[in-house]
Amino acid sequence: MELKWHAIYTKPRFEKKVVESLTKKKIENYCPFYTTCSKWYWFKKSFREPLLSSYIFVRVNERQYKELLCIKGVINLAYWLNKPAIIPDKEIKIIKEFLKEYKNVRLKKTPVTINDTIRVRDYTLVTHKSEVWMIKNNIIQVALPSLGYLISGEILQKSDLEVISQKSEPSHTSSEYKYTI
Repeated sequence: MELKWHAIYTKPRFEKKVVESLTKKKIENYCPFYTTCSKWYWFKKSFREPLLSSYIFVRVNERQYKELLCIKGVINLAYWLNKPAIIPDKEIKIIKEFLKEYKNVRLKKTPVTINDTIRVRDYTLVTHKSEVWMIKNNIIQVALPSLGYLISGEILQKSDLEVISQKSEPSHTSSEYKYTI
C-alpha cells in the first residue's frame, strides 16, 4: 500500500512526546516548529512551538491507522468527508520550505479561492509553483487548501517573486496582490 501524508490530532502540548514515540516506532512524521521569544522582566527566553497546535503529519498507509491510535497522546486522525484526510506532498514541502527560507512564519485559518499563477524563487536557487493568497509589505501568504490554512512569512525582497500569469481585474488595493494556481 502507498504511503500518504495524514494529519493526526494530539492532546494539547503533547506534540513533542508523540513525535518521539512515532520516531521510535520508525513512522515517518513531521511536526513543524517555529521559534518564539518571551520576555520576562530582565531577560528573554526562546521556545520552540508547534506551528499547528495539536497536529502532527505522518506518512503512513491504511494498515497503520490503528497503530497510530495506540500511541499515547494521539486522539485521532484528522478526517475529511468521513475519511482520513490526505495531505498532498506539495503542501508538506511548502511548510518545510517556508520554515527554512522565510522569517516570522505563521499559520492563519481561512477559506481559499483560485485566481492567478506565480512562481516563487527561493534562496536555494530552486523554483517551485505555489498558490499565493497575498503579497504585501514583503509578507507572502501561500494557501494550504487541504488544511484550510494560509502560511505566511517575510520575504527579503519582492524581486524573489516572478509572476507567471495574473488576473486582469485586481481584487485588492494597489499594495496588495492576489495570486493562485
